[in-house]
Amino acid sequence: MQKEISNALQVLKEGGLILYPTDTVWGIGCDATNPEAVKKIFQLKGREDNKALICLVADDRMLSKYVKEIPQVAFDIFEISEEPITIIYDDAQNLAENLIAEDKSIAIRIPNDDFCFQLLRRFGKPIVSTSANASGETTPKSYKEITPHILKGVDYVVNLHREKICTKPSSIIKLSANGKVKIIR
Repeated sequence: MQKEISNALQVLKEGGLILYPTDTVWGIGCDATNPEAVKKIFQLKGREDNKALICLVADDRMLSKYVKEIPQVAFDIFEISEEPITIIYDDAQNLAENLIAEDKSIAIRIPNDDFCFQLLRRFGKPIVSTSANASGETTPKSYKEITPHILKGVDYVVNLHREKICTKPSSIIKLSANGKVKIIR
């Protein structure tokens, strides 16, 4: 696993795209603070750049660098949730502008996956995590279902968990600074 982390880190630092297993589905990732790298993901997916993407952080300490104010209920959700949960926060900061939604919100997940955790800790910054499919296509449930277009469009494919079957993406909840909670997915 350390070799895969090192290889992925090199690509991320150079502004490239990785294809990697997450705690949910296979994801296309890049440095979430690099607008050019984020732009490459939108181009690869054929996705409009006004549609926000999810990013991953290692822990709540890293999260606090990229969200101005973390609602207290988020910490409760971290503790009780047994399933992967992505939270949309108000007032994103220190991220690529083209990653942040028009309303200045950002979708972030703290993954429960050893590879992702170690990669994020060593990288020291958030990593984009968007499903490994072109916009409008079905999310692949396994590595084998990822199309050649996506495989050829990234700079590095992580060689781990290729047999893993993923049945669903994370749940998504929007937590507004005013205390409003909205379930998106």
